[in-house]
Amino acid sequence: MMGSKWRKAKLALGLNMCLYVPHQKLEDSSPSSSIKHHPDTANVPSRFSSDAVPLSPSPNDCRPTTPTPSSSGLRLSKSVPKSSKKTCSICLTSMELGQGHAIFTAECSHSFHFHCIASNVKHGNQICPVCRAKWKEIPFQRPASHLPNGKSRINPADWPRDDAWAVRRLPSPRLDSTRHVSSLFQASEPGIFDDDEVLDQQQENPQQNVFEKDASKNNSIGGIEVKTYPEVSAVPRANSHNNFAILIHLKASHTSGGLNSRNQTIFSPSTQNSRAPVDLVTVLDVSGSMAGTKLALLKRAMGFVIQHLGPSDRLSVIAFSSTARRLFPLRRMTETGRQEALQAVNSLTSNGGTNIAEGLRKGAKLIVDRKWKNPVGSIILLSDGQDTYTVSSPSGSHSQTDYKSLIPPSIQRNGGTGLRVPVHTFGFGADHDAASMHSISEISGGTFSFIEAEGVIQDAFALCIGGLLSVVVQEACVKLECAHPNLLINLIKAGSYRTSVTADAKAGSVDVGDLYAEEERDFLVTVNVPVDESCDEMSLLKVRCIYRDPISKGMVSLEEDNEVKIQRATVIGQPIVSMEVDRQRNRLRAAEAMAEARAAAEHGDLTGAVSLLESCRRALSETISARSGDRLCVALCAELKEMQERMANRRVYESSGRAYVLSGLSSHSWQRATARGDSTDSTSLVQAYQTPTMTDMVTRSQTMFFGNPPQRKLRQAQSFPARPHPR
Repeated sequence: MMGSKWRKAKLALGLNMCLYVPHQKLEDSSPSSSIKHHPDTANVPSRFSSDAVPLSPSPNDCRPTTPTPSSSGLRLSKSVPKSSKKTCSICLTSMELGQGHAIFTAECSHSFHFHCIASNVKHGNQICPVCRAKWKEIPFQRPASHLPNGKSRINPADWPRDDAWAVRRLPSPRLDSTRHVSSLFQASEPGIFDDDEVLDQQQENPQQNVFEKDASKNNSIGGIEVKTYPEVSAVPRANSHNNFAILIHLKASHTSGGLNSRNQTIFSPSTQNSRAPVDLVTVLDVSGSMAGTKLALLKRAMGFVIQHLGPSDRLSVIAFSSTARRLFPLRRMTETGRQEALQAVNSLTSNGGTNIAEGLRKGAKLIVDRKWKNPVGSIILLSDGQDTYTVSSPSGSHSQTDYKSLIPPSIQRNGGTGLRVPVHTFGFGADHDAASMHSISEISGGTFSFIEAEGVIQDAFALCIGGLLSVVVQEACVKLECAHPNLLINLIKAGSYRTSVTADAKAGSVDVGDLYAEEERDFLVTVNVPVDESCDEMSLLKVRCIYRDPISKGMVSLEEDNEVKIQRATVIGQPIVSMEVDRQRNRLRAAEAMAEARAAAEHGDLTGAVSLLESCRRALSETISARSGDRLCVALCAELKEMQERMANRRVYESSGRAYVLSGLSSHSWQRATARGDSTDSTSLVQAYQTPTMTDMVTRSQTMFFGNPPQRKLRQAQSFPARPHPR
């Protein structure tokens, strides 16, 4: 039983653990914590063992036991491969004897660099980060007497050998739960979060973005390809055609980062200059319901994020429960920055309620107050519960709740601040409030992912940052103009993207925003084609695209307008409908059916919801795309079928159906990949909205455990085949 729990904890943290078992005498009445020093390290209390033996346990040897006064540690095999690597579970660097670093072995037999664990417990954490055992003794660093004001000399990059390490016995805990509240939420914070770490080349003028200085050099990483497809290629001269569909297809250029032998994008500091740096704020739920495996998995996922951010990227972490606390300001993820970020994340403990609004308020304040700005900014929000401080649903109705109160106006798309900082939300487990998380993402311009299986949280984060670390286009906008004097624009179908049509219906636009490398967008425009017997060819629309390059910061306009034309003949044969237009019609039809079914389900009509989905599925099966065996249509039908099953009854819908549908709607409306993790085998369904860089990052996450892919699946909200290259 204990062995099983140990293996689960080790797998959850995804680390190559090591143990230092001290050679203590059985008659020693204190089997507690021990420290292993470099021989030159001074001021080591004599009660600590000086001959600890390093051991790297194999999975079969891990049998943690509760230490007793007569025990001297774990009974492990003394046969240890010489090549076994000893790694600190907090900073993920090696623990080698003779490196001048003190090593702390806790009473539960887990070992860490002393400076790492001392920083961990400094925030109030008294629990082992590995096995979550409650410690009776904790490490701390005595102030060096020769330093001014009694300050400790602490330098993560070069730990001195003359610091005095010690262990303090904790008083017996009281029964009241207030003793377990972390001091993390009690420390003071600055009134203005303008203490973010300076960016390279920005020391001169904080009002000037570093990348504006290089604009004259004409550096560029972005680019957009625009293609158009009319519904049919010819319309009789004597006939008019109302609601004539025109598909506008956009595709961003690939990132200029390096590729490995498998044509996978390399995410490394050496390719930092080939992409736009990111300011990332993670807002993490550490309420009481996150205790145990959830928090361990969250820490592991954050470790993955930290390791894959470059030295020009900046990260800040907000932890919230009943209140919210900034762990550290926006900091560059240099080697030192990564180590300190890992230590801060590993110090998190769970307690209290769920105040999502306070967490978002602090995250938004950090974005607004920052003194320096990287080109890309984003917030990641994860929660496994419901906000019990700000939002209340009338009579339990999700459809009538005002979730807008959760989101500070500064990061709302229509907030008037000009900020483009999407909040990508992650609903963790079966008890989170999917409606609120979806609303937060929708209002801010982000996506909502449903993490149904706890084990795929790291993959879900990987999918998200794989996109954020590959932004090649910003502030993209599609401009439409009628090319014929009698042509009128009826409607622009663009999902959640803002659209506008002039009062005379002669022009329109789509606000696309940021695009990841090789990301695609499809917008369907309907127009009224008039009768015209005076020409053989008619121009319908002129399509133009402008965007901002994230590196040069300059606005780019495509050199040539893309003009949509059709033939006007006296007599034509049977018109051939464009397959590309039909495919996108099917996608939009399916998304509309999902939204209608969700509305019916929220009003208690699950039977009607299932009927709507089934009707749409049958309609799709009769389209031209379906008859030609189009894989997108097949995948859409499979998704509709899955949603029907998750609306089988109220219990299933409340536990997973609502989140599943909303995650799908989020993905369809933004045409961007979102994650839904469960144990269902989805290998037969290939993803559509997922870009190559996102795929590479997820693969990297899945192969991180000891070099072997774990037995888990990450289902994308859009289980569609990759889009075919337009002809």
